[in-house]
Amino acid sequence: MSRLLELMDKMTSVLNDLKRVLDAEQAQLSAGFVNGVALQRITEEKSSLLATLDYLEQLRRMEQHPHHAAANDDPVELRWQTIKKKTRYLNDLNTHNGWLLEGQLERNKEALEVLRPHQEPGLYGSDGQTAAPNRSGKKFSV
Repeated sequence: MSRLLELMDKMTSVLNDLKRVLDAEQAQLSAGFVNGVALQRITEEKSSLLATLDYLEQLRRMEQHPHHAAANDDPVELRWQTIKKKTRYLNDLNTHNGWLLEGQLERNKEALEVLRPHQEPGLYGSDGQTAAPNRSGKKFSV
């Protein structure tokens, strides 16, 4: 198998892994409660896969022969069509996940706005310790 075909097969494998990660991200963002640690791990894995995909694309471009005439039954062309189709699908999925994330951020903002009037202002002092209650009168011990 040629080096170009190997690179394209690796790209397809990374795209399949990226699909799994985007599905996990979507599940997290669609849940009623988002697990921040899990979402952070998913984001790191997604970034790593995208970096790997970028590297493989650079290698593919160096390996691709400019004079290569694509025929419909050519293994390179068939793989390239698969890669393009997967990439378009994953781009759409990532865009959808971005919308879910925006919705989650908006819900969090709204929840904070609801809670803000109920916040107790002197609960903690500037030193991070519980603020002493402001009571008049004498202290006594039992």
